[in-house]
Order: sequence, then structure tokens, then C-alpha cells
Amino acid sequence: MIGMIGIVVVFAMVFGGYLAAGGKMGIILKSLPYEMTMILGAAAGAFLIANDGGTIKHTIKDIKKVFKGPHWSAADYRDLLCLLYELIRLARQNAVAVEEHIENPAGSEIFGRYPKIQSNKDAVELICDTLRSASMNYDDPHQVEEVLDKRIEGRLHHALHSSHALQTVADGLPALGIVAAVLGVIKTMASIDQPPEILGGLIGGALVGTFLGVFLAYGFVGPFASKVKAAVEEDHQFYMLIREVLVANLHNHATNICIEVGRQNTPGHVRPGFTDLEEALRGLKTPVAA
Repeated sequence: MIGMIGIVVVFAMVFGGYLAAGGKMGIILKSLPYEMTMILGAAAGAFLIANDGGTIKHTIKDIKKVFKGPHWSAADYRDLLCLLYELIRLARQNAVAVEEHIENPAGSEIFGRYPKIQSNKDAVELICDTLRSASMNYDDPHQVEEVLDKRIEGRLHHALHSSHALQTVADGLPALGIVAAVLGVIKTMASIDQPPEILGGLIGGALVGTFLGVFLAYGFVGPFASKVKAAVEEDHQFYMLIREVLVANLHNHATNICIEVGRQNTPGHVRPGFTDLEEALRGLKTPVAA
């Protein structure tokens, strides 16, 4: 919603100010289809040249983050803490019993209570692989922490590809606008024998290219890249929370302490309250060990 409001504000302020100053939309509208075709076509071609198929699909998919924001909500962070609580408690009660959940999370009753997390491959694999390592006596917290750091850092690096790709397009758009403007000037020079009123229109049309390149770069594509990056970095905290709780578990802290470590390391605007989380944990079906 905020993204749509931003787009409306950009158009209203730029073109509203232009019209208020006495500008005429006719010259812009007449040149717009041709200039837009050249600039956006060149930008799309450069985007295809610079990126592989996976990055292209990822970028198109991530554009929705501009309007929807981060994938994980405050309720999801609470659910994640509840899920980790259940798994850690069960693992400490019966190491064999937890294996059926980490070996087949798609069919797990515990994971099934949190469908949004269950459907996220990265989160599920991170949880299951770390718990599996602990069950194999690969329980040196420092080694596991190093592995988790590298894995999460690699995931973040991959997730940021789309914002980098969009920013590259934004950086190139002003120059592509100049290319379109230069072509317009070349067209104008071919009509140098025309009267001033015609030459003025041709020069104005050429300058529309420069305007569009800068307008699209700084009014849309650049902000899109920034918003996608911010959403990806915020979602990154979800995976960092998994790391904090599972590393605390490997240090053999009490289960409630592990969860509290995770809660306190959750970003403030999505952090569940202590009382709310306690109530959620008390309502879980997993039996509580002494």
C-alpha cells in the first residue's frame, strides 16, 4: 500500500508541478511512446545481458516486495520461536522421536502446525540440518556457529542479487536517456531548415529522453532496488533467529533460556512480548519435560 502511495506521489508532484508552472503535456505525450521504447527497451536488453536466468526470475519475483514488504511478519517470528521450542523440548526428551520430524518435515505434525514456515525450504532445511548435526554428536557450538554463519551469509548474498540487478539498471537509465536524447537531436539536425516553432518541438521531444531516463532511475527503479534490499535484509533476521536459538541449544542452556535468547535477538518491531510468548508456549501440544 505504501509503495502504491509513493508512486502516486511521485507522479502527482512531478507532473503537477510541471503543469502548475505552465508546462504543456502535449510535447511529452507525443514523444513518450518512442522515447520510452528506446529507453526501456535498452534497459531490458542490458538487464538480460548482465544477468542469468535465475537472477532474472528472482528479480521479477522480488519486485512484489516493494508493495508487500518483508515475507515474515511478527506472528511468524512468534511461530518460529514456538516451533523451535517444540523441537528442542522433544529432542531433549527423546532424541529418536525428533528424528521423524527433522527427516520428514513435510509430514511432521509439529512443522504442520506452522504451515508458512513449513513451506519455506530455506528455514526448514536450516532447522533440520542443524538439529541433525547435534544428533550426530557434531555438537561443538563454535563449529556449528561457523557453519551456520557461512550458510546464512551465503543465503543473504544470493537473496540480494535482485536488488543489485535493479540498482544496476537504475544506474544506467540516465545514460540511456541521454542516448535517446542524442538520437532526438540527430533527428532535429536533419530538419534544420524547418521554422523555429517546428525545431522547438523537435528539441523538446529530444529532451524528453533525458527527462525519462533520470525520472525512471531516481523516481522508480532506484527506490525499488532500495526497498527490495531493505525487505531482504529484514527477512534475513528470521534466519539469524534460528541460528541464535539453535546455537544456544548446543550450549545446553535450558529450553526456555534458548527461546528467550532468540526473542531478545528479534528486531524490536516484530519481537513478541514476553507474556504473549509465554502464553503461546503454554498452549503447545508437545508435552513439557521436567
